[in-house]
Amino acid sequence: MKWFLIIALLIGAALALQAGLVAFAGYVLLGVYLLSRYLARRWVHDLEATRECDSSPREVGESTAVTVTLRNAGAIPIAWVLVEDLLPDFAVKARTPRITAKGKRVQVVTLGNRGTKTIRYKVTFQMRGYYPLGPTLLETGDVFGLHRRHRVIGKPVYVMVYPKVVALPKYNFASERPIGEVRLQNRLFEDPTRTAGVRQYVQGDPLQRVHWKVTARTGQLHCRIYEPTTLAGATILVDFHQDGYHKRGEPFRSELAITTAASLAYLVSVLNVQIGFASNGRDAADRIREDALAAESEEAQREGHTTREEARDRFELADGSDRVRPVVVDTRRGFDQYQQIREALARLELSDALTFGQLALEMAGRMPRDATVIAVLPRVPAETAIALGTLKRQGFAVSAILIGLDENHKLEAHGRLLAETIRDIRYVNTEEELAHLGENKAANAPAAYSVDIPLG
Repeated sequence: MKWFLIIALLIGAALALQAGLVAFAGYVLLGVYLLSRYLARRWVHDLEATRECDSSPREVGESTAVTVTLRNAGAIPIAWVLVEDLLPDFAVKARTPRITAKGKRVQVVTLGNRGTKTIRYKVTFQMRGYYPLGPTLLETGDVFGLHRRHRVIGKPVYVMVYPKVVALPKYNFASERPIGEVRLQNRLFEDPTRTAGVRQYVQGDPLQRVHWKVTARTGQLHCRIYEPTTLAGATILVDFHQDGYHKRGEPFRSELAITTAASLAYLVSVLNVQIGFASNGRDAADRIREDALAAESEEAQREGHTTREEARDRFELADGSDRVRPVVVDTRRGFDQYQQIREALARLELSDALTFGQLALEMAGRMPRDATVIAVLPRVPAETAIALGTLKRQGFAVSAILIGLDENHKLEAHGRLLAETIRDIRYVNTEEELAHLGENKAANAPAAYSVDIPLG
């Protein structure tokens, strides 16, 4: 509109001064202005894009190929168009990228009438998460630079990347309530995965206990003796409040917490007992603006956006979410329990909504008493220690796993947990330490709280 007013004033002044040559130049400039404006609108409206991408879930380190086909649906050739297939900024531009792209996903192309152009690139997922690939941002305009039009077209593809799982050789987070005032839903007094010895067959023993190798060697039937256990499953609580994860240690510390939770969930599910999960983090799916493209007005679709930033910001992931309820997978048995927990962990993001103390108190009425509460914590403020102590006094068996603490913070956390009678305390600073998580719980305790100190 500014250019139109300038040209109109120029023509008016030329006519008033009877300057025919200047008036003619003004008419020419006005024609060029109108033509360029028409072409910019027409070009951005005639462009179409389709995307081909395998959106099946991936593991960390795997890749997927993306193919975007751009088409000029109009009869007028397009002189130029800048094409960028959008990837989330938080994943690409971070100091430690969560995803990397190989190939030209940003190109300037020319399209003839009804012409097409194919853009190919490959995305490698370096960390777990829930990532949108696309949509496609287009920028075009006249050759004089008077008009620019931007448009976002095509539907994004969402790819889930599962968290890493570290193999844990043993599990000794045992529920300490095989008897008492709380009735166990699943009374497991022997662990069939842990053989303690063999004995001769006694009439009435089930055939599944027969140790066939020993039977073949001795010529007499022998049965396995299993180690006694009080394992009744677990509910994993992950503190994902952003105050617990300093930017200096990110994203490694939060990813270690997720890996720890995923590894525990896998091991418990293999034992075929109940498993559950809850976190005060945020589900990444809550931030995705799924209806952004559909919500665009007809005018925006026809005219396009006036700036590149406006077009990008409209379809970027939302900065936050108004959801304050925790992410929960209820504790129960089932083949798909681990898969549900794994997907929830894949999408989990840091949040500032609920503190861990609020999470623990809210979940207290939803967790079965015969399942051990395993808290994965980046820190232990007084509120967190009190909340875990409250769960312990309500009859839950509680274990705490502290992620990435230095010695000073270990001493502080250890003292607060012991004051609340939480004695099963373990530490994980690396994936190598995580692999030995199921060993003696006091093996990596701070020196000030060594195993020689009686704990009652």
